[in-house]
Amino acid sequence: MLKKLNILIVASEVVPFAKAGGLSDVVGSLPKELQKLGHDVRIVMPRYYCVDKDKWNLKPVGGPLGVPMGIIGELWCGVMEGRIPETDVPIYFIEHEHYYGRENLYTDESGEGFMDNDNRFVFLSRASLEMCKMLDFKPDVIHVNDWHTAVIPVLLNTAYRHDAFLNEAGTLLTIHNMEHQGDFYEGLMDVLGIGWDYFNYLNLEMYNKTNLLKGGILHSTLINTVSDSYAHEIQTPEFGWSLDGVVRERAGDLFGILNGIDYDIWNPETDSHIAQNFSINDLSGKAVCKRDLQRIFGLPERPDVPLIGIITRLVKQKGIDILAETIYGMLDLDVQIVMLGSGEVWSHFYFGDVAHKIKDKFAAYFGYNNTLAHIIEAGSDFFLMPSKFEPCGLNQMFSMAYGTLPIVRATGGLNDTVENYNEYTGTGTGFKFYEFSSHALYNTVAWAVYTYYHNPQAIDKLKRTAMERRFTWEGSAKSYEELYYEAAQRRLGKFKFDQRFKELAKV
Repeated sequence: MLKKLNILIVASEVVPFAKAGGLSDVVGSLPKELQKLGHDVRIVMPRYYCVDKDKWNLKPVGGPLGVPMGIIGELWCGVMEGRIPETDVPIYFIEHEHYYGRENLYTDESGEGFMDNDNRFVFLSRASLEMCKMLDFKPDVIHVNDWHTAVIPVLLNTAYRHDAFLNEAGTLLTIHNMEHQGDFYEGLMDVLGIGWDYFNYLNLEMYNKTNLLKGGILHSTLINTVSDSYAHEIQTPEFGWSLDGVVRERAGDLFGILNGIDYDIWNPETDSHIAQNFSINDLSGKAVCKRDLQRIFGLPERPDVPLIGIITRLVKQKGIDILAETIYGMLDLDVQIVMLGSGEVWSHFYFGDVAHKIKDKFAAYFGYNNTLAHIIEAGSDFFLMPSKFEPCGLNQMFSMAYGTLPIVRATGGLNDTVENYNEYTGTGTGFKFYEFSSHALYNTVAWAVYTYYHNPQAIDKLKRTAMERRFTWEGSAKSYEELYYEAAQRRLGKFKFDQRFKELAKV
């Protein structure tokens, strides 16, 4: 039998409490499956103002917590405890009004990152470690996510290397998005309080800045990304964002684990957000959902027209630049398109103007609305994701569950999860293009639309095949469990079984 682990997961956002991207979905779902495997798993995140204490029944735990912040001195915070909904998984919120008493997670109203994001997330990292001691929770593994908490492995190897309570914890760094690295001015080293000896190319220094993600990559016991393809891509100059060489140095400790989705939430048979439930055995409800989607967005209620859904952050990573270049060409086809998302200011004006000019074919809602997201997934015939890069992607998985065929660029998790339509065998779950260009995007959309009109039997088969695919957290959790065991073993014994971990061996 296997030893059950004490696992601490530290992240800047967690569904359903606060969400800006796919990171929150991962941290909100993975612990549920880990707990089912018998592990004691706990989560830490900031208590932003958008996290309502009364709504989530948060209670203070422990007393005031002192957090060392280098040259700033010791700062104090509170810790509040809640539960992941419908589970017994504890989640702790670091309460500090100066750092987290804001509605937004990372940016101000103009979309610019907060000037003190460096201190905010160093504080989260330090507070998480100090909280473990306050709660007498000794982690076997600490799972950190992206640059926001990537400094934890660095701290364990430096400031806490003589701390008997914490220094045996293995670490796993999950890279959800390599582009964002947490690179700040060099003076952050004084806040970290680990000494300037670590401001060098073998540690945190990168182009004369303090790069927190680089430090995490070099100091973590193990590293993973959220798809196999992305694990390979970040070792290349195109997707490594200048850290590809650093990643290649750790290639032997790098793994890809595909994200899962929560089928209790994204299930057309039980979804309470949509006009009519449906299943792979009875798709009639999908037509009702399509009509409802057209009505909500003010489009002509045509059952015969292919309806393309888009739910995205309106940023260049998601391919909105090549979408803007070809949107009018796509609308020259006999299609309808609905868009849900927010992001770069220019995109709101640009796509808003398209919606104003071509009201019978294109409609947009700028912002995020969870109910609309479900309605779009259920009512669309196709779902468009023309990403420049996509570490994993979740919407293509949601779409397949609803019989909505993804049209994607073959990158990262999109390439790993979508099987391209083969006209000769009739197999596949969607449509893929490879070159990142408006030309390739247009041709692939046109291919999907042509197939819709001229080969409805193939479209029906693709829908049913897509609905049969399952991307569950159960399988992903077991892969994470294996990495946790490996990280714990390496930290303690450098590939040898420590006396404390002999029970890890199967008997």
